[in-house]
Formats: sequence, C-alpha cells, structure tokens
Amino acid sequence: MARVIVGMSGGVDSAVTAYLLKKQGYEVIGVTLRTWGAEEEYEVSRCCEVDDARRTCEILGIRFHPHNCTSLFRDNVVKPFVDSYLAGQTPNPCIECNRYVKWAKLMELADIFEAEYVATGHYAFIEKLPNGRYTVRKADHIGKDQTYMLYKLTQEQLSRTLMPLGGYTKEEVRRIAEEAGLPCAHKGDSQEICFVTEGRYTDFISEFTDKPLPGDGNFVDEEGNVLGRHKGIYQYTVGQRKGLGIALGVPAFVTRINVEDNTVVLGTEDALMCNSFYCRDYNFLSIPEPQAGAKIRCLAKARYHQTERPATIEKTENGLIKVTLDEAVKGVSPGQSAVFYDENGCVVGGGLIVRD
Repeated sequence: MARVIVGMSGGVDSAVTAYLLKKQGYEVIGVTLRTWGAEEEYEVSRCCEVDDARRTCEILGIRFHPHNCTSLFRDNVVKPFVDSYLAGQTPNPCIECNRYVKWAKLMELADIFEAEYVATGHYAFIEKLPNGRYTVRKADHIGKDQTYMLYKLTQEQLSRTLMPLGGYTKEEVRRIAEEAGLPCAHKGDSQEICFVTEGRYTDFISEFTDKPLPGDGNFVDEEGNVLGRHKGIYQYTVGQRKGLGIALGVPAFVTRINVEDNTVVLGTEDALMCNSFYCRDYNFLSIPEPQAGAKIRCLAKARYHQTERPATIEKTENGLIKVTLDEAVKGVSPGQSAVFYDENGCVVGGGLIVRD
C-alpha cells in the first residue's frame, strides 16, 4: 500500500479525505499542524484543532501525529499579513500558508515517514498535463472550488499531492462523515482568517505588531481635495464602503490607499472599475514561466469569489506580469492575488497584485 500523510485540521473535509483514502487502500497517517495558539494570549486557530483531529484518527484506526509549526506560521503568514495591511494592501494569508507552511511541513513529514504522498481536504483536482507539468483543476461544484488558494504550490508539491474531494459537494462530504460515524460531520467551517479568533483584524494588528501604527490622515477625492479625516490606512481596504465614518451625501468607496502621504482616496463605484493591473511574486503551474513579451490568453480573476473574465497576460521587460482584462471589473486590490485559468478550468498561474 502507498503511504500518505493527510493534513488533519479537525474539520469534516480533512476527516473525509482520510476516510476516503483509507477506503481506497492507502496507508494513512494523520498529521495536524499546529499553526497558532502556542501563546496564552491567543486562542487556538480553527485550522489546527488537535483534539478533534486525534479523535477522528482514533475512529478511523489510523496513526496520528501533531506537529508544532507556530514559528514558521508566524514568520511566513502572520508577519507578512500585518506588514501588508500597514503598507495599505489587502493580503490573503491562506495562499501564503498553503505553500510555505502546510505543504512545506507536510512534505517534510512525508519524507520522515517515508510516505509517497500528502493529501488535503481542498475542493480541487490535481492534473498532470500532456506537457508533463502539474496543475490544479477547478472542483466540479464551483461554489466550493479552492483552486484560487493553491496557485503558489510548486511542481514538486503538486506531484506528490492527492485531493480526493474535487468531485464532491459539501453536503455529500458531510453525509459521508455521518455514515462513517465521524463526530465532525456537522461541524461548522473554519473562519476566513484562522488566526484572528475574535474581534476585528485591525485589533489583532495593533496587538500583534511592535511597529508604529499609521496615524490619522486625510480622506481625499480623486483630485486630492480633502474630504475629512481617517483613522489610519491599515483600517481600510480598496472597495470598502461601510464603516468609513464620513458622510458625503453620496455613496463613497475606498478607491486607493496612498502610504506615501497617508491618504485614503474616496470615489464613486465607477472609480473602482479596472481593466489592467500588474502582478509580482507570480508562479506558473500548467506552463513554464513565459518569456518577456509573450502574450497568453486566459481567464483571470482578482479575488477569491470573483468570476473569471477573459484576459491577456504578458510578462513585461521589468519582470512583472501585466494583466489586461477584456472588460473592466471591480475589486482589484493591491495585496490580493490574480489567478489565471485555461478553458478547461486548470490554473495557468497567478501572482500578487501591485499598484500600477
């Protein structure tokens, strides 16, 4: 039997992943990566509930090993998350966690336990393409598709990964767990930012960082006219409308955050529309990294819950990826990621959005 390390969060998705792989004949070892909660002032993350994961493994009759990687998580996920907000950006910590914490540690443990594969409860498929490269393909049920969060995985990581949930709905997964007698069958999904266990992310930032917090500054319009005062750039995100604390008589949205002069630009909803932007820190899956000047047609989306739109991507001479959408969209925010797909739902690649 092939041996596989399953990342066990304590939730239903990873539990059913372990159950299905065992039924398929794999020798399954459950591993929980404790990413947060090692210090008394913080609660344990919903991504690493050790007791629930251990109980699931006991019921399934598989080995279980908890592993502490809080330092790795702090350095590669939490600190960049905080720094990104302080720089006027809107980060997506799950993307960084997947490559630099979850897969990095699962692969390390797979080598220690002499396992051929690692597996997770993500809703996606692993594809090996005719060109020999590995990529992720969208789940059958688009409402649960998680490929957006996986674009930074390396070819080595993908080549040794199993994702058995790509063809299931959440309801089907819960039903399988119930039939298998797993107590997590109806457990709620984990929260969006797993390490912000209570309160607002702004409260977390102010408690976590030892850097000076950006102070009050001016709200300005697109022409630079002062409209009022804001409470610090890290408390706002591009596209935000509610909670601005300013009344202008018309709907106003955050359209830009300027770190240089500590201003938050407000404008109309139309001002949020964008049809071109740039990406750095990119990673390509289904194709090798393109040469400068090469143009590739694809479908692109700039946020997790956004629908992909036809686009052209091009690597520029200065090393960035330029994304040109056929039609403008809202919600293009520095710090978020743009992910590119082909017509078959496979991830071509993706990158971190930067200001133009």
